[in-house]
Amino acid sequence: MSGKRTMIAATTVAVVAAGITMLGIVPANAIANGEPVKDGKYRFSAKLTMTGIPVLGGGTRNSACSGALVAPQWVITAGHCFRDENGVRVSRPVAASTVATVGRTDLVTSPGGHDLEIVEVRQSATADVALAKLAEPITDVKPLKVSSRAPKVGDVLRLTGYGSLTSTNPTPVTHLNTGQMEVESLREANLGVRGLAPRPDTTPCPYDSGGPFFREFRWRAPELVAVVSNGPSCPHTGIETPARTDNIADWIRDTTNGR
Repeated sequence: MSGKRTMIAATTVAVVAAGITMLGIVPANAIANGEPVKDGKYRFSAKLTMTGIPVLGGGTRNSACSGALVAPQWVITAGHCFRDENGVRVSRPVAASTVATVGRTDLVTSPGGHDLEIVEVRQSATADVALAKLAEPITDVKPLKVSSRAPKVGDVLRLTGYGSLTSTNPTPVTHLNTGQMEVESLREANLGVRGLAPRPDTTPCPYDSGGPFFREFRWRAPELVAVVSNGPSCPHTGIETPARTDNIADWIRDTTNGR
């Protein structure tokens, strides 16, 4: 499997190591040199916890991704978070269990929030983006609005995620982290963004795959424009290439249908 921002946690180490070698898997972390989110902020942020993912040749592994609630019953994330044992993106849950945690800043200490099973997956045909359907709707968390307006060079985007803080011996954090990155380029399926704040090397890490990039405004709700897809080992001052969502906004709305 490819997908640099996906966490790999083996349950059968020898088998998983063999699968990694054969498929060229590269682990991915959470936000490096970001900052912890204040409790109750960015409640649309989600963590996906996968257990029992089949591995080529036998055995299973565990993994995790980040994401965001974009409709009461749907979470958006990276398409490569759902891949079969051959590394192919698929429109179905691949793990024995995939649980989305939404509305909980700290996975251990924050009150409230939701832990819901993923029951269905839809893959974008043009970008590394997937929509994951929850077992039931969430009615007390406001979904993140999906923008159909393309980002511009120079726009500042905020990122949230539950990933590791480094690519070295990555370990996912239990507290939601955030940082800001600046748009440097636009391509058909991806953006080029570079770390901005709190530091120039504020960047996504392993386990941040699917984390939302969104514009913030003084007087209105934030708007999603991309999700974490790929980039160099973190932390770094190079270019990240998140998958655009603005140009597939109609597909997102049609798929979720407001539910």
